[in-house]
Amino acid sequence: MTKFTWRPLQHGDLAQLDAIARRVHAEFPEDLPVLAEKLALYPAGCFALASDAELAGYLLSHPWRGVPKLNTQLGAIPPDADAYYIHDLALLPEARGMRAGARIVERLVEQKSREGFTRMALVSVSGSVPFWMQLGFTVAANQVAGYGDDARYMVRPIHGSDV
Repeated sequence: MTKFTWRPLQHGDLAQLDAIARRVHAEFPEDLPVLAEKLALYPAGCFALASDAELAGYLLSHPWRGVPKLNTQLGAIPPDADAYYIHDLALLPEARGMRAGARIVERLVEQKSREGFTRMALVSVSGSVPFWMQLGFTVAANQVAGYGDDARYMVRPIHGSDV
């Protein structure tokens, strides 16, 4: 079995990230410059799941207020961000079932708690609500414009804070 580890995402990973995004989230395409901007704006929230130089997944996250529009550049991280937002967690099939997604989310929870964030947020797509619920997220809104019919806005308090 291949061993995958999380490491900081690097600019040189973007072509592989784009290929994974197109495969895993084909119904939610985002242009490479949109994905690359997240790395440029907030590299501390961007991670690659890799075995040697081959990526098997990635996570893009950043502080935010509300829900960013898909395939739209952020422009800047808002100074009044009220949540730590997980924009995208994508794993290829060969990287699933090893708790890689859970490990990186828990790492973010610990890191963002130390930085003073009180909650995390995301939009669950493609039937992933049960996965996110196992990680402590709850559904806060049943409809999210532009993210598909089954999209749910989900939040998670960090260390007992109110959502």
